[in-house]
Amino acid sequence: MTLSPVKRAFKYRFTPTDAQAAELSRTFGCVRKVDNLALAARTEAWSRQERVNYNATSAMLTAWKKTEELAYLSGVSSVPLQQALRHLQSAFTNFFGKRAKYPRFKSRKKSRRSAEYTTSGFRFRDGGLTLAKMKEPLDIVWSRPLPEGVEPSTVTVSQDAAGRWFVSMLCEDPSVQPLPATDTVVGIDVGLDHLLTLSTGEKIANPKHERRDRVALARAQRSLAHKAPGDGANRRKARRKVARIHARIADRRRDGLHKLTTRLVRENQTLVIEDLTVRNMVKNRKLARAISDAAWSDFRSMLEYKAAWYGREVIAVDRFFPSSKLCSHCGKLAQSMPLHVRTWTCEGCGTTHDRDVNAAKNLKAAGLAVSVCGAGVRPQRRTPSGQSATKQESPRREP
Repeated sequence: MTLSPVKRAFKYRFTPTDAQAAELSRTFGCVRKVDNLALAARTEAWSRQERVNYNATSAMLTAWKKTEELAYLSGVSSVPLQQALRHLQSAFTNFFGKRAKYPRFKSRKKSRRSAEYTTSGFRFRDGGLTLAKMKEPLDIVWSRPLPEGVEPSTVTVSQDAAGRWFVSMLCEDPSVQPLPATDTVVGIDVGLDHLLTLSTGEKIANPKHERRDRVALARAQRSLAHKAPGDGANRRKARRKVARIHARIADRRRDGLHKLTTRLVRENQTLVIEDLTVRNMVKNRKLARAISDAAWSDFRSMLEYKAAWYGREVIAVDRFFPSSKLCSHCGKLAQSMPLHVRTWTCEGCGTTHDRDVNAAKNLKAAGLAVSVCGAGVRPQRRTPSGQSATKQESPRREP
């Protein structure tokens, strides 16, 4: 099976010169300003039951540049400004399609500092990248090569809260091709004691990246809290220190998830996971920190797009499926299964189960049912006599 080349982003660190940093900072500010002006104009029009599209905001941008108050918008490349308007158009399209919330205004302190350039806004030549309005190429740390013979279609420059500069290049990667098909199926149960438990019985430890830096993070946050309010140099320095610790945690977490998801996709044809609503689960104040550190949503996202790249299949089983309470040997449903119970014995067949391994095996079986015959994966209802009924309902989810 041959698919069209996959579009893939390659992200690199770079160190700008003082002139480049100043130019990029001006560009970030202008992008934020244009985005907020266009959002305000569209919101005002919406209050009058009118719709403003990208073409209208593009014409507004031309008019804004001619005013004395906003003449500084002409001092930066127009490409990132136009891209900001296109992204705003996409945000409204998703909003009207009920796929996203209403777009929000960007904050100078909290919003992501970034600017996107299309092919007319940069020059990529002899391994060097030069952006519009700049004379010298960026000093990029090429941690890995771009695919041979390809050039970026878009370039996004950003600066994170820790002060690090990044450039992300979107390219077609012809090296990403479907892997040879296999007959291996694996059920994957996510958890906190162990990050993943596979239906094969393998348990993958939870690195708990945030816990490793918790003391240093708490110390840095206390130092930040003691700084005088405002935008003073000491407060900026303390804020940057907190951001560096958060960035270090996120980098380690992302690296571990990439290695883990790549391995699972390469080894298995079908991967069965549970369709968890993480945003609801983190409302539990006792588990929110641990759940956020485990990054189950990131794990699923990586698993899904890598499976699409390599010709694999990811099946998400309904979140109400009682994978922990269902005996994977005889199919009998246990009455209850408190979270502290890690091993249990089935009353029907006497089989002793490890809670997580049993759940992974049930997920695998449920995924096979969906894959083979398209059966719905819903929980079984308990009758007063303890037998499973044919009719199905949705009991409360067991963690």
